[in-house]
Amino acid sequence: MDKTANQRLLAPERGEPQRSGGEPNAGANNGAAETPVPDPEVLAQPRRRRFTAAYKARIVEEAQRCTGPGEIGALLRREGLYSSALTQWRRQYQVGALKGLKDDKRGRKRTRDARDLELERLRRDNERLNKKLRQAELIIDIQKKVAAMLGNPIETLPDAEEISLSLIEQHRQQLGTLSLCQALEVPRASFYRQQRSQTITAMAVTRKPPEHALSRAERQTVLATLHKPRFVDLAPPQVYAQLLEEGRYLCSIRTMYRLLAANDEVRERRAVASRVVYTKPELLATRRNEVWSWDITKLKGPAKWTYYYLYVILDIFSRYVVGWMIALRESSALAQCLIRETCTKQRIGEDQLTLHADRGSSMKSKGVAELLADLGVTKTHSRPQVSNDNPFSESQFKTLKYRPEFPQRFGSIQDARAFGCTFFPWYNHEHRHSGLALYTPGDVHYGRVEQVRQSRQAALDAAYHRHPNRFVRKPP
Repeated sequence: MDKTANQRLLAPERGEPQRSGGEPNAGANNGAAETPVPDPEVLAQPRRRRFTAAYKARIVEEAQRCTGPGEIGALLRREGLYSSALTQWRRQYQVGALKGLKDDKRGRKRTRDARDLELERLRRDNERLNKKLRQAELIIDIQKKVAAMLGNPIETLPDAEEISLSLIEQHRQQLGTLSLCQALEVPRASFYRQQRSQTITAMAVTRKPPEHALSRAERQTVLATLHKPRFVDLAPPQVYAQLLEEGRYLCSIRTMYRLLAANDEVRERRAVASRVVYTKPELLATRRNEVWSWDITKLKGPAKWTYYYLYVILDIFSRYVVGWMIALRESSALAQCLIRETCTKQRIGEDQLTLHADRGSSMKSKGVAELLADLGVTKTHSRPQVSNDNPFSESQFKTLKYRPEFPQRFGSIQDARAFGCTFFPWYNHEHRHSGLALYTPGDVHYGRVEQVRQSRQAALDAAYHRHPNRFVRKPP
């Protein structure tokens, strides 16, 4: 093996400081030191530093000799170490010289004798039981002291809890707070509450006023200035600026606020906007085409995030759908077209109709409002952030979407319109509405209720005459 290889093998560890020079070359002329040949290998990852026990001990001893400020920091920076490593090495050094400083060896652990393990377990159990015994004896002694001082039971005196809390404070380092509170029948919350109050009282120390604080006369001058008629309506920043422009400086803006607050003179004096109280809309209709309700709902299209928009206008007296539209988008122009055409079909005159809607963008749009004003239609809206102020339209949408034939998605807008052409005639003329005494909306809207009622009553009368015993309470 050549000399260069020997130098690489005998090179010091990374933890040891390396010397600047190499070994002297015996064969060199003039006695000059040979320059070490650098290793051409470059590692993809740097070698992990490994510290010997002797190096750790030397660093700990040098750190112990550091007494001046910044010496330990200089040592750590010089050696390329973190303070956490020094802390760990100090702990190991205190445990046991070089033995504690040696790294744990990997591999199979030495098997211990079963008798040694049993003896160690018994020793730990013995120490634990002796500790509990000593604690129990101390607790019994404390209970005896309390019983002798206060009698038994200990709750007979008003200051019993204070005495118990003081005893807990004296012995809680030895016996623990939980054990003492259970033995003296004191809630832990009471003890911790007392501790917290004592801490707050100790912290509430009277602060010595600073030397540069305003004197009493100067504080009175500041308050008197702020109370002047020309400054009484101004905020402290405004007063501060005007005084500076006049060549006067009394104090800072913050000091002005502090003095006003000390005299309870800081209030919000500006006019605060009052909360608008919206009245609940009362939709009462006594005849058809008196109150309408309209809304827009989404119908799922063929792909995700594609929708068709269904516009529906409902007469709340008869629950009759007087107008509907399916479109590719929601817009104010389409809503105007639907409202205008529906009013024409139903022959709505001026000051005849009230149109109710929620607070959607199309419902609150300027174009719809202008159209309703031109038609002489009164408009009402739901209260802000109230979901049940438009129940008639929401109920009709639920009836629509809970039908068995209602699809999960529509393949095209033509499919959606075809479904509407089937559903709305059924809803208006075949669906027996539970809110209309099981009459159809078309019967109520076009005044056929009496005729249908008479036919129903005739059927009930015939059934009563055939089997009167089946109608127990009264004739139908």
